[in-house]
Amino acid sequence: MSEQHANDTIRTAVREHYAEAATRGQAKSAPEPDCGCGPSSGGTGEASSCCGTSAAPSGSCSVGYSEAELASIPDAADLGLGSGNPGATADLRTGETVLDLGAGGGLDCFLAAQRVGETGHVIGVDMTSQMVSRARANASNNDYDNVEFRLGEIENLPVADETVDVILSNCVINLSPDKPAVYREAYRVLKPGGRLSISDVVATTDLPDSAREDLDLVAACVSGAATFGQVEQALSDAGFEGIRIRPKDETAEVIDEWTPGSDVRDYVLSAIVQAVKPAA
Repeated sequence: MSEQHANDTIRTAVREHYAEAATRGQAKSAPEPDCGCGPSSGGTGEASSCCGTSAAPSGSCSVGYSEAELASIPDAADLGLGSGNPGATADLRTGETVLDLGAGGGLDCFLAAQRVGETGHVIGVDMTSQMVSRARANASNNDYDNVEFRLGEIENLPVADETVDVILSNCVINLSPDKPAVYREAYRVLKPGGRLSISDVVATTDLPDSAREDLDLVAACVSGAATFGQVEQALSDAGFEGIRIRPKDETAEVIDEWTPGSDVRDYVLSAIVQAVKPAA
């Protein structure tokens, strides 16, 4: 199989997986019943209500979102698909333009819109038409006038050169079969001095071939992960500086929910990846 054919196969599997998630309103492969801040087990896309109780948080609460944040956005925007809260470390400022790679239902876009205010602008890009439709409906139904969603691949962004202040992404870049292209595109669209703040799954060591070839594990945000060294090299090659990759605590349980019965938690973890495009 050629590299292009293999890449197209991965993209098709990912697109089908998340198209189903968009129409189902259900998180990755989480076991039912889901009792957390993510989607309810009924598959409606509405958050369940046991956050803050004695039950251990799951869904979006377990990866870094607060109850207040999730209560402030449309219920249908939170599909429980993230591995962290990239906006929390992005230092978003009033009036900035923010780009979210792989926007899904719009969770991070809507939170970013609150932080950049009416003078700011947020763009969400997703490769799945069903996700874009869902996100656009969420924006329209809840009067988010400073948010827009565009259909496109993160390796070929539908965004003009040097027009973005901040790039966010949440558990999406690991899905790309051409991660260096993603970082090159991110560099292209950022303004000089612009910054990148993403949450993603990163490999601590090489995964077994059996895991790499399992399209279900790839689509579940796990076995397509690049290693720490590969991520750092791709960012550096694209031109980024100030590269920081910080592992997040307590992600093994989340990964277990995504891939029940698998041992991939021994090979990957969630991390916050930050970098800056030089100002000059």
